[in-house]
Amino acid sequence: MTTSHAKHFTLQQIFTWLIEDGIVRKEDAKAAFNHARGILKNSASEMHPLTAVAQSKIYSAQRSQHLLTLDWLTEWAAGKIKLPFYRIDPLKIDFTKVADVMTSHYATRFNILPVDATNDTVIIATTDPGNQEWLDEISRLSKKEIQLVLANPLDVAQYTAQFFSLAKSIKDARKANGNDLALRNNFEQLVELGKSNKQVDANDQHVINIVDWLWQFAFDQRASDIHLEPKRDMAAIRFRIDGVLHQVYQVPAIVMIAMTARIKLLGRMDVIEKRRPQDGRVKTRTNDGQEVELRLSTLPTAFGEKLVMRIFDPEVVVKTLPELGFPPNDAHRWDHLTKKPHGIILVTGPTGSGKTTTLYTTLKALATADVNVCTVEDPIEMVEASFNQMQVQTNIDVSFADGIRALMRQDPDIIMVGEIRDLPTAEMAIQAALTGHLVLSTLHTNDAPSAIMRLLQLGVPYYLLEATIIGILAQRLVRTLCPHCKAPDGEIADAVWTALIDTWDIPKPTTIYRPVGCLECRQTGYKGRTGIYELLSVTQTFSKMIEQESDIHLLRAQAIRDEMKPLRIAGAYKIIDGVTTADEVLKVTSALF
Repeated sequence: MTTSHAKHFTLQQIFTWLIEDGIVRKEDAKAAFNHARGILKNSASEMHPLTAVAQSKIYSAQRSQHLLTLDWLTEWAAGKIKLPFYRIDPLKIDFTKVADVMTSHYATRFNILPVDATNDTVIIATTDPGNQEWLDEISRLSKKEIQLVLANPLDVAQYTAQFFSLAKSIKDARKANGNDLALRNNFEQLVELGKSNKQVDANDQHVINIVDWLWQFAFDQRASDIHLEPKRDMAAIRFRIDGVLHQVYQVPAIVMIAMTARIKLLGRMDVIEKRRPQDGRVKTRTNDGQEVELRLSTLPTAFGEKLVMRIFDPEVVVKTLPELGFPPNDAHRWDHLTKKPHGIILVTGPTGSGKTTTLYTTLKALATADVNVCTVEDPIEMVEASFNQMQVQTNIDVSFADGIRALMRQDPDIIMVGEIRDLPTAEMAIQAALTGHLVLSTLHTNDAPSAIMRLLQLGVPYYLLEATIIGILAQRLVRTLCPHCKAPDGEIADAVWTALIDTWDIPKPTTIYRPVGCLECRQTGYKGRTGIYELLSVTQTFSKMIEQESDIHLLRAQAIRDEMKPLRIAGAYKIIDGVTTADEVLKVTSALF
């Protein structure tokens, strides 16, 4: 690689460039320089000059209110020395390859970090491009071409410590647990079962370190689910972030077995039993002290136990309806429905559409001191002190229907049933509503009116539905555009807008937004998710149309006359507001009719 442009970063050099580019005014430079120099001098540890400038909180003279952040300064400095800027994304780095290039001590000594490696090239991030005395040595030892990039100094320091420590833990865990084929316990080695009584050590310190890192990393990345998936030789770790699965790392299969055993132990599950699915839960804390609950589920697969951990953030239940994505009119109508003294309210949608979040948020608001809120769930999603929660236990014949029957004798005001799956559960929910209780539950249907058809198919008499159903909410989750990088994209195509709104009279927006990708959203263009809702308030006219042979099209048409906005229409308004894109709405919703 060419080294002629390599420079040592000094505070003097950085401010000279800032003045040259007009980013800092000459008359303001002295005060800003002295402030940054003071930060450097008072730093307890050796600080990078770019970090000192970023901590000075200087605003650009060219763009009002544009703070010179460390990421921005690093990318700008990379351009000045003609080196590529590299944003370290831990989801995209194979830390085992990193540890093979050099030692942790060597990387720390020269402030460098390998971030990618191919058969021919190693990409190494540096914070001091003027110091290249290591370059020839690493090139000779690795027998590969070195490509130098500039990265955020704080990221390099953080991930140097994290990646090398984790790689060592995995290497030591693999060594400690051996590589016994009998431990694999996968479909291809079933003949080997029983030939070894050796057990993986779930309390091995290296395994503990790996599991602790995994959870904290998932929290930092805003993951909603963690998947541990055993394969033939290597096992995969995947995170679901904003509804999309991302491959995170691969670890040796034997290490995955130890990780799974550790997590099962913490979740009070049977560590020895690997032939049957199991459920458990773990409560832990993030680095900032926030309590987080994880629901665990194991599944026997061809290559061993697959473990999925669903992460529940307790902050979810303190959100308001507008924060969940409810438009003001729908939020008002939902509040009106949930304050009724009796009847059944259903929330419908596929798995992962936010039904539980909506129900918990609603129940949290309803659970005042003078109201008895009881739930029967399978399993209990989040433990909430203001509810009286009961879990279905099929192994001792405690079903949803049995749970509702028991709750009826507990003087409840509001009953939440996790899901109506069968006729006995539906009948008990209806019985509770008929005897003066407000019942909330979920169903798996594509839209709100289809919930009526589903209950009729289960065998519920139409006249009982007519007497008890007071509202149905269908919902989906769409990814929201990153507020830091979304960009105007002109007008939406006529064909796309027509597909969204069908015959509805909604003016086409003059400007829509498109995803771009930035550091804040990890180059995806999206950050977070919001709900789109289809709220059906059962009116007297709609109720009279519920018959044994109800016509779904007539029910849907009447629901629309009663103020229900279909999911796609709700999505169209999110597009008009610049919250999401047409692609996202079309992906999660079906055609209007």
